[in-house]
Amino acid sequence: MAGNVFGNLFRISTFGESHGVALGVVIDGCPPGIVLDLEFMQAEMARRKPGQSKIVTQRQEGDAFEILSGVYEGRTTGTPIGIIIRNEDQKSKDYNHLLDAYRPSHADFTYDQKYGFRDHRGGGRSSARETAARVIAGSIAKQFLNQFGITIQAYVQAVGDIRVHKHYSELALDTIEDNIVRCPDQEIATQMIDRIAEIKKQGDTIGGVIACVIKNTPAGIGEPVFDKLHAELGKAMLSINAAKGFEYGSGFEGTTMLGSQHNDIFETNAEGKIVTRTNHSGGIQGGISNGMDIYFNVAFKPVATILRPQESVNNAGDAVIVEGKGRHDPCVLPRAVPIVEAMAALVLADYILLQKSYAV
Repeated sequence: MAGNVFGNLFRISTFGESHGVALGVVIDGCPPGIVLDLEFMQAEMARRKPGQSKIVTQRQEGDAFEILSGVYEGRTTGTPIGIIIRNEDQKSKDYNHLLDAYRPSHADFTYDQKYGFRDHRGGGRSSARETAARVIAGSIAKQFLNQFGITIQAYVQAVGDIRVHKHYSELALDTIEDNIVRCPDQEIATQMIDRIAEIKKQGDTIGGVIACVIKNTPAGIGEPVFDKLHAELGKAMLSINAAKGFEYGSGFEGTTMLGSQHNDIFETNAEGKIVTRTNHSGGIQGGISNGMDIYFNVAFKPVATILRPQESVNNAGDAVIVEGKGRHDPCVLPRAVPIVEAMAALVLADYILLQKSYAV
């Protein structure tokens, strides 16, 4: 099964299924000597884990991680880091009715077509539970980025048509964790929580948008032509389960502007640093960072598994009625915030190392 490796120099390979023994990741290329904060790593896992609030799936997983290799006396050794997260609360019988039936808009049908058979328990490898491995890897990438002062903060910008209209610079991003939906506008957050709870009662799901801001990326990070920094960020975000769209900087809104309005004028600030007066470019020009804030949005669809009857077919092509059972997220957004941050951290760590490789 190809497609399980991400990155060039800071490279991860994830493994495991939703209802298997464990999930895991091998991180190759992590520089030696990084002192790992294990409490921070577990806190990152807690932000993604199921069962953390009333508006997410009630599957109960502690998501404790075990480091198998690549760390000695609390520091990375430079050799491959192996980590596993054991599954503890699988209820595979909740999926028995899907042994031969395909859930609409899920990966059931496409996995069957590609491999000739599939693990129907929780979606197997297609389950969003796989992202636990990404988050633990991202927590190490974040600690590598700390030495450069690079910070990454994501938050829920919209749930359905309920949206934060303020620019990220007007928001108190340090309050993202102050509510269960992870929105820094506390009034809007309450509306979002109520909306998700309402949708959950209906047995339905709802999507939305996550915004992410990366600060203090030095200018010159990124590769030309095919490996542009924003292209890699786009690939990283679109690899996340339920992601349907990616835009950075002015994004689609920028198409309504004239060049004279959209161009970011260069100037020198009081510290003698070259900056831009505006930042429609989203901190990236020509696929390379320019030193300004990198910001982007990721659109997430409503979760495909809903707890209400839907028409479908089975693997013989016969008409059937399928209905989700068990424990599922009515909205993926609150738990996807740390996943977006993790994938951004993996991209930045990889590209920082690529840039350092040019040093003579």
